[in-house]
Parts: sequence; C-alpha cells; structure tokens
Amino acid sequence: MDDTIKKARSIIENYDGPKLRIMEVCGTHTHEIFRLGIRKILPENIELISGPGCPVCVTPVDFIDEAIWLALEQECLLCTFGDLIRVPGTKMSLAGARAEGADIRIVYTPLDAVNAARENPNRQIVFLAVGFETTTPAVCLAVKKAAEQGLNNFSVLTANKTMPNAYEALKGSADAFLYPGHVNAITGEADCRKLMDEGVSGVIAGFTAKELLTALAVIIEKSKTGDPFFVNCYPRVVRPEGNPAGMKLIAEVMEACDSQWRGLGVIPGSGLKLRDAYRDYDARIKFSVPEMNGKPNPACRCGDVLQGKCKPSDCKVFGKVCTPEHPVGACMVSNEGSCSAYYQYGRWQ
Repeated sequence: MDDTIKKARSIIENYDGPKLRIMEVCGTHTHEIFRLGIRKILPENIELISGPGCPVCVTPVDFIDEAIWLALEQECLLCTFGDLIRVPGTKMSLAGARAEGADIRIVYTPLDAVNAARENPNRQIVFLAVGFETTTPAVCLAVKKAAEQGLNNFSVLTANKTMPNAYEALKGSADAFLYPGHVNAITGEADCRKLMDEGVSGVIAGFTAKELLTALAVIIEKSKTGDPFFVNCYPRVVRPEGNPAGMKLIAEVMEACDSQWRGLGVIPGSGLKLRDAYRDYDARIKFSVPEMNGKPNPACRCGDVLQGKCKPSDCKVFGKVCTPEHPVGACMVSNEGSCSAYYQYGRWQ
C-alpha cells in the first residue's frame, strides 16, 4: 500500500475527537467514496453528508416544465445531456414528452446542438444548458459559434449555476466542505480562500483513492486547531488562478442572475443568463416562455438530501417507489445523484 494512503487511512481510522460533519459537495465524490469503500473505514464520529454539487439534481422542476413546453407547444427540437431525460417535471419527464411525440435528442457537447441547427435549417433547435462552472464555458462557446455562423434557429434554455453563493447559503450545514475539483479547475482557489476568511473550512479534493483519503485526513488534522482552514489537495489539476480563459469566456457571454435551486430556493447571484448581446439566443426571450410554477412530488426528499438535512435512505420512497428504473426525484436519476449512489453502492449505509 502506498505510504501516503497508509498515513491518511491511519489518521482517519484513529480519529477520536468531536463529531465532524463533512459535506461532499460534488456528486462524483459521493459516488467514488462509495465505490472505493471509503465509508467503511470511517469512525462513527465522522459523518459524510451530501451537498448540492449535482447539476441535474439542483435543477428545479420549473426548468423541466419549460423544456417540455418548448418541445410540445413550440415543436422545438431539444438537445440535452442524457441525465436530464428522466428527471420528473410537474406532469411528466422529457422521456414522457418524447413518448408523446416531442423531438428530444441526447448530445455529448453543446456544439452538437449547433451542428444540429446548421443541419436542420427549418427547425428551431434548443439546447438545455444545465451545469456549473465546469460545463458552462462549452455552452458559451456554442452560443458564440452559432452567432458567428448566423444561425437564427439555435437558442439555449439556461439553468447554469455557480457554486460560491451556494456555499454561502449552506454555511453551518457542515464543519468542512469537500470542494469539487472539477469546478475549482475552472474557478481556482479564490472563492475558497474568501470563504475561509468568513469562517468556512474546506479542501479541494481529487477523485482517486489517494486524493480522497488525503483530503479527508487533512480535514481531520486541520479541524483539531479549531481555526477555519483551506487546502488545495488537488494541485495537479487545480491551479490557484484556475482557468482564466474559461472564466473570461463565461464573463463575455453570460452574466450573474438570481437562480432557483431544488431544495435551496432562490439564491441571489448564483445563476447565469446570456448577456444582452446574445439575447437572440435566449430561448425564454425568443419563445416568450411563460412563467412555470413546477411542483415536485411531495413524497420526494431530494431537497433535504441536497442540503445535507437527511440521507437518501431517510426518505420513505427510497428504494421502494423510487428506484433508478422508476425515479421519483432527480437525485435518483443522475449519475452524480446522492440517491443513485446510495442505491447503487450503499443502500442503507
């Protein structure tokens, strides 16, 4: 066994201090921690809780309802990432709309949607833009490409979100955050350092066994001082300045706006919308999308899971009515969803 892993594992297994609640902000972290068996070595006084780091999971029901309206009422061709297809809306999912005749296609990049617009000049193509800072630059690039090519049949329905204000909204939910390495690869360290100055602790973590064990061990050791801390435990990918080119592209095409998060409500300044220079590519403006008041299934506790208020297994429908084959909530649908991770790897751990 690698010496670093041995040392980190020893720190974790031998921790006997006060209870620590660590929030895995990133859904991929949740899945990897389960898959690697890390939860099995944690002492009882260390609790890992889920957070709002799954972009599909935090996307509100309203957005699904808007997309279905565009597909069925406006007969737009929707392009989307696969995770979004089975997320329940108020009345149906995108898969349900497709069963009713809607043209909804899975793509792998936003540029695939631009290509679809070029290849289908008589159809209106709408890309469903969901994601954090990690995927937003690709959306911005697609909008720029469509503008350069003069494609007036391309637009995006935005649900892009940024993480800093979500951390602010979750202050006090955990003793430390396990920050998402993919997001920080774009944003860098500045937001995390600002949070530390405000008394919020956390570390940026990678996704291998060594990186995750190291991050957890660092949290344990740093917590012993009682002072707020921040450590970048993923320096091979996350640079202090992040990805300036990606951030510049986002700033050029999009601007901050208030945004609805599933379970967290409206968080001021946590969303992104297209700037006025690109308003012709904003699907809400282009099609005068009516205001939606989406209603999630009242039996689903996705909102509480995303706030770290409960574990997926605390939900009465988990593993019974709600399964990956028949999801009641978004957290069971996405490959990054906490409920999906618990069902696939942990169930009632």
